[in-house]
Amino acid sequence: MLREWQMERPKLLLTIQGGSENFTLPPKVKQAFSKGLITAALSTGAWILTDGINTGVSKYVGEAVKIFGGHDLRKRNTVGITPWGVIDNNMELIGRDVFRPYQPLGNPLSKRVCLNGFHSHFLLVDDGTLGKHGCQQGFRKKLEKHIQLQKIHPRLNQGVPVVCVVVEGGPAIVSTVLDYVSNVPPVPVLVFEGSGRAADLLAFLHKQTAADRQSVSKSPFWEYFCCDLTHGSLTQCDQTAPDAAILTATLKGTKASPAEQLSMALAWDRADIAQKDVLVYGQHWQVGSLEQAMLDALVMDRVGFVKLLIDNGMTMCRFLTVDRLEELYNTGQADRFLHHLVEDAKQTSLPIGYRLSLIDIGLVIEYLIGGAYRSTYTRKHFRAAYSRLQDKVKITLSPGLDDAPLLVPFNFNDLFVWAVLQQRQQMALFLWQHGEEALARATVACKLYRSMAFEARQSSFDDNIAERFKAYSLEFGQLAVDVLDCAFRQNEQMAMKLLTSEMEAWSHFTCLQMAVSSCHRPFVSHSCTQTLLTDLWTGPLNMTKSLFLKIILSLLLPPSILLLEFKSKAEMCHVPQSHEAMLFGLDSVKSAPAHEGTDRTVNQDAERGQGKCLGPVSETVSSMTMQCLSWITRIYEFYTAPVVKFWFHTMFYLAFLMLFSYVILVKMEDRPSVQEWLVIAYILSTAVEKTREVLMSEPRKLRHKLKIWFSEYWNLSDFIAILLFLAGLAMRWHVDPYRTAGRIAYCLDIIFWFIRVTDLLAVNQHAGPYLTMITKMTTNMFFIVVMMAIVLLSFGVSRKAILSPDEEPSWSLARDVVFQPYWMIYGEVYESEIDPCEDGNPCPPASFLTPFLQAVYMFFQYIIMVNILIAFFNNIYFDMASTSNKLWKYNRYRYIMTYQERPWLPPPLILLSHITLGLMAIYRRFSGDAEREERGSGLKLYLGHEDRKKLHEFEEKCVEAYFHEKSEGLHSSQTNRIRATAERAEEMCTMVGEVSEKVNFIQDSLSELDCQLGQLQDLSALAVDTLTLFSASDSLHQEEARLAQCRSITASRHILPHSWTLPHRTGADFDLLNMRRLMAKSCKSTPPSLLKCYTLVSSRLASQECHVGSKESRGGRKEHAGEGEEGVKEVLTAFF
Repeated sequence: MLREWQMERPKLLLTIQGGSENFTLPPKVKQAFSKGLITAALSTGAWILTDGINTGVSKYVGEAVKIFGGHDLRKRNTVGITPWGVIDNNMELIGRDVFRPYQPLGNPLSKRVCLNGFHSHFLLVDDGTLGKHGCQQGFRKKLEKHIQLQKIHPRLNQGVPVVCVVVEGGPAIVSTVLDYVSNVPPVPVLVFEGSGRAADLLAFLHKQTAADRQSVSKSPFWEYFCCDLTHGSLTQCDQTAPDAAILTATLKGTKASPAEQLSMALAWDRADIAQKDVLVYGQHWQVGSLEQAMLDALVMDRVGFVKLLIDNGMTMCRFLTVDRLEELYNTGQADRFLHHLVEDAKQTSLPIGYRLSLIDIGLVIEYLIGGAYRSTYTRKHFRAAYSRLQDKVKITLSPGLDDAPLLVPFNFNDLFVWAVLQQRQQMALFLWQHGEEALARATVACKLYRSMAFEARQSSFDDNIAERFKAYSLEFGQLAVDVLDCAFRQNEQMAMKLLTSEMEAWSHFTCLQMAVSSCHRPFVSHSCTQTLLTDLWTGPLNMTKSLFLKIILSLLLPPSILLLEFKSKAEMCHVPQSHEAMLFGLDSVKSAPAHEGTDRTVNQDAERGQGKCLGPVSETVSSMTMQCLSWITRIYEFYTAPVVKFWFHTMFYLAFLMLFSYVILVKMEDRPSVQEWLVIAYILSTAVEKTREVLMSEPRKLRHKLKIWFSEYWNLSDFIAILLFLAGLAMRWHVDPYRTAGRIAYCLDIIFWFIRVTDLLAVNQHAGPYLTMITKMTTNMFFIVVMMAIVLLSFGVSRKAILSPDEEPSWSLARDVVFQPYWMIYGEVYESEIDPCEDGNPCPPASFLTPFLQAVYMFFQYIIMVNILIAFFNNIYFDMASTSNKLWKYNRYRYIMTYQERPWLPPPLILLSHITLGLMAIYRRFSGDAEREERGSGLKLYLGHEDRKKLHEFEEKCVEAYFHEKSEGLHSSQTNRIRATAERAEEMCTMVGEVSEKVNFIQDSLSELDCQLGQLQDLSALAVDTLTLFSASDSLHQEEARLAQCRSITASRHILPHSWTLPHRTGADFDLLNMRRLMAKSCKSTPPSLLKCYTLVSSRLASQECHVGSKESRGGRKEHAGEGEEGVKEVLTAFF
């Protein structure tokens, strides 16, 4: 499958089991199953195994792939294992290496099924049966076992985990689940409750056994099944996301160790699962397991896991060693390009299987950054420690700890450079956020990527590689600009300190140096950088208006320097020091430690106390001394300011041009005049200064120094001018014709010195952009000039050959070929020579062709090519008009640094400064301060430990503020707002639907409950009334018995006269009275059926009362009483 179908190696196997017949899933269960399954598969690179048919659970899997899967069907890795005998139209699938169209729409009358069209691959199993499902289960189990034995990743020893997902299903699914959970090791089973049948039964059993294991049946099957449930092979997820539930079930159900679980989560690239279920409190880890996990995460480019491990206490100082760092460099995706860089850096070919060392990586870093950059991996102390480490010698960090092995103090910078060289942009962006000097690392990455893009183009690599490097460089460059802008908005002085503070971890470079080295124009043209450059340009002078007039006046009248206004030390605290100021020892105030300043203050206080004792004379002398020192300091600061150096050198340069022009305009004598001697001194001192510039430049090797120095156009122009002048000077000492040749050399040489004036104009803000445009036009017109030269030569050679067929060989032929056609470009058509036969001279053969050729030449050259050149210049002008100011700001750094590093005395007086600098360098070399001299190269700000710590804290705050602003911008963007609103609306719709379902259910339940309560109320009222009737019947019998007894006694004692006889009530009358009393006492909630009974009894009693007289005998009354009792019984019997 991996070889034939080119499928990716599985990191997880999801085997879907369930019903094969069509069934209906509830919407909520269907949504959870579809989204969870595909999310888990896509996020982990899992394979999905189903039956592959277009019915049952396989159909739901196909629908999930259709809705939530990617656009590329073959990358979905959904494999259907289907019996051959149940496939409809299976004969259409027979063939080898052919394309077979298959219609997934089957015949509804057929008993066979169709394949699901949303599966990516199918394995068709044929056991000779027709229409029989389940025959593929044996092959499917063997395939699952085989996949389970494969490695989840080449770096990891963990096998591919398998998890079973159950949706619906019949009785066979229960035995299938038992087989899975009884395997060794057991296969986790995830059941979707609510899907129906077997799935609901399994979910119910899991819940019941989780609460009370003893309540399950004691049959052998259920005992074993419940045992597996106890061990967690069957997983329940209530509020967990379905994809997380699947992966959590895989981790917990495989009974793997924490390290193996972390390896599985690492292979899936699911840091959320590892954080939730693996890296938890109380977990026991073996020694070195987390370090190995960090190494695997770096090699596999798992940014989330690197962040997770760092948040859990992993430190780079303990993790990074020489062996691990070299393993990272030798197990990357960009081995071919990195080996190519090593070959270019070492200028040799690498053998096959060569293992890169950290020294090789150091050479590559130096090769890419260039200049005077020196990597930590190539310094002497590291080379010595590395060689001893390779010889298996234990090295200690201090002499007192002989048993402590050397741990090279690597940090995030080393890992950040590894990510950049390995082209892992996301990892590099993550590592950029950790550690110190974030702005410096952004500029370093920008430089490395830009150099790698240049190397890729020069080495004919794929264009996409160069474009990718360029995009990475721009991304880090924009990151540096954004952080600088955020810092500049918070604190301007601290932001400017970030630009020029010395970075010890990056070869004592500065951010500004690195940005200029990488040609990062937006960074250099930023307001913060330009503000710093302006402060560097003016130096300690506090002047904003009429600056050049005050400087020229002060140069002509030096005492006026004391009248100028200078900046305070607080205003100059962010301005870096030049190398010259360091050599003169003027940096002691800024670089002195805090405790030295305190001691100095105490000593000054003590001296002041002694001065008070000595009297006012010593105070006067002290104040005068301090005033003199202040004047000397002001004079030195004035002459060392770059703007003053510029005007001082410019004034001498203009005087030199005037003298040189005078020398070549007048007659040259045998001996040089005074003016010529001054010119010679100026040019020779300039040559010495150029030599000093080469020797003091950043690169260490002379070849690299010369290469960088000659890459600048004005340096090349100065070199030619000096050589031409020296050649003319050597020839002018001889007699003619050498003296004449020397004078001609002088005449040609002054052209170069006059052109040099344009470089002085580049400092100006208004003239500088125009010079930038001219430079751009001159450099880009090469190909058009070549095409014009081709047209010119094609016409000039043919014209000269036709008009002069008898010429002898000479160098004048070349001049004649080019001379006249060149001037024709500017409108000179040489009218008298158009027709050579016009004066009666003999015509050369085919001379009539020259006018035609000249017409064609003038059309192409004068009309087409010249207008193309004009249009080209016009296009460049409009393109450069918007960016010329930015380019001038970028080039401004070079102008300022040129005069910042140049001695303050102009030629020829500059020789005095050279002598002073040489003596100071010799003194420092013998005093053992060579390292400080190396660090002093360039313009840097040297800070103490506390100041550097404050600067790093400020930088970290700026980075946090930048990411906070970025996150707020992302959240506040209109697109994200719409997306968030849509997600919230969808969530609200889901919640409202769930609430509506619950409300409907509650309403139905309340209605049913109300109905049941009404029935109970009717039954209770009926029972009460029935008991009341029984009580009334008993009372009636008792009353009748009492009356009968009373009548018998009265009759025996007295016989009343007829006149004394009173009307009396019969038994029926008494019964009727009692019934009316009972009806009056009836409950208000009496059911209508009982009320009907009461009405019936009353009517019967009333009818009996109507038919019975008041004077009947005792026997008659008894008879009527019996009839009344029978009537009540009939009523009760009729009711029940």
